[in-house]
Amino acid sequence: MIGISAAITALVGAVSGGAEAAVNRVTAMSSGDLQSAGIVSAIVLLIIWFVAYFIGGYVAGRMARFNGARQGVAVWLWAIIVAVVLAIVGAIVGQNVGANISGLPALPVNSGQLTTAGIISGIVVLVVALIGAVLGGLSGMRYHRRIDRAALEG
Repeated sequence: MIGISAAITALVGAVSGGAEAAVNRVTAMSSGDLQSAGIVSAIVLLIIWFVAYFIGGYVAGRMARFNGARQGVAVWLWAIIVAVVLAIVGAIVGQNVGANISGLPALPVNSGQLTTAGIISGIVVLVVALIGAVLGGLSGMRYHRRIDRAALEG
């Protein structure tokens, strides 16, 4: 899942002109219409997550052959478990390393808005990923149904 997401994100970045051009566009937009840039970014992110989880669910559905929806949910749950474990490891390692990130530029929003938007965005991403994984699992299972029908009829 992470590899597929990274590959799709790299493809989107390459098509849109690379990282430097993206940073320049965001910098130029920061003085303009930042809300529309955020909406476009959110839509692209949701498409990337949906496609990545659809592919993961499809593979799980093809491998398991039965219960494609259950396999899609399992893909989604394993991704969440891995993300939580990696976040915990990152927090522990980050504290031990003592990285100083205070010199980075800040977003022009207050922390209350950022927290609310982050929570809503996280829930939407989780739901879209779950839908993609379940649909992918069902699609992978359907492949085996067609093969089984062809074998029984022929």
